[in-house]
Amino acid sequence: MDFHSQKLYAPKHNKKRLNQEQVRELEKSFAANKKLEPELKLHLANQLGVPPRQVAIWYQNKRARWKTQNLELDYNTLQVKLENALSEKRMLEKDVKHLQEELRKAQEMMFSMNNYQKDPRHHPPPFVSCTSAGSSEEGGSSSFHEDNVHDHEVLQIDELYACLIGADRSTWS
Repeated sequence: MDFHSQKLYAPKHNKKRLNQEQVRELEKSFAANKKLEPELKLHLANQLGVPPRQVAIWYQNKRARWKTQNLELDYNTLQVKLENALSEKRMLEKDVKHLQEELRKAQEMMFSMNNYQKDPRHHPPPFVSCTSAGSSEEGGSSSFHEDNVHDHEVLQIDELYACLIGADRSTWS
């Protein structure tokens, strides 16, 4: 091994560790300026009594750690938002199934009413009452209750429509 190759691999002992006061000053500077401008680098190096290259390396490492921390925070925030969105999706899917069932019942009643109006010999449709579930954590909606009582009046089409559409509209938006 010759002299030049030994020089390339020799450890550099002229780099000193920064003390707590120097680190505090660099942290304060980093909080104000995330990017190290050449003038600031020279000013900090002179103020702290270290080579400008050491200030530049400290800034580079600090910026890399800062970006990693921000990515972790952003990831955690997105994870919470995703969990909330998935929970809301499950709740909406449950609401859709419930509303589809109500629609199916309403369509059956409409079909039954139409058949009864065309041919009164068919059995009259069941008595229908419309109630509003009001507001709850899952949201209110109208619902139909069927009683197989033939003595009660059958809701008219417009009353059925009002029952379907008008029942607590505030929870549908």
